[in-house]
Amino acid sequence: MTDTCRLTNRWSATLIGFSPDALARREEESTAMSNEPRFKKAFPYQKDVLSLPVKDLDAASQWYCAHFGMVEVERHEKPVPTVILERDGTRIGFSVNGGDPAQDGAAVLVSNIQEIKDELERNGVSIGNWRVDERGGERHQVFFVVAPDGLCYYFHEPIQGAA
Repeated sequence: MTDTCRLTNRWSATLIGFSPDALARREEESTAMSNEPRFKKAFPYQKDVLSLPVKDLDAASQWYCAHFGMVEVERHEKPVPTVILERDGTRIGFSVNGGDPAQDGAAVLVSNIQEIKDELERNGVSIGNWRVDERGGERHQVFFVVAPDGLCYYFHEPIQGAA
């Protein structure tokens, strides 16, 4: 956080009744939270990461919220029934669009992949193929998840300092 932001935050905090010590604790918590595992971006295997094919929107929403830690942020019926879920600003959507889930899914770029893997396993998700991939001269720690709806997910994080 820049010094200007700190000064502005301290002034604003005083106006709303936070003590400088409480504000400092909040800033430390915010900094610590930046190291928490998170979803950074999702890329579709096929056409659209906001329209992955499923047969049951309610079941999809419930499963991904419970197991991937996502939150439902949008739902609509037209042009096809669709639900959009989000985690850490990364959105993945599911649609009853007639597509084959076994032929679709997403690559999910994450930070702190070991913690993401551990979290998913604690949530009852079966993890497959924990390994290192090389792409374009970069090494990535990766693993796969095949969800009950048949969609496949490739979780990946670049390995820092690897050549």
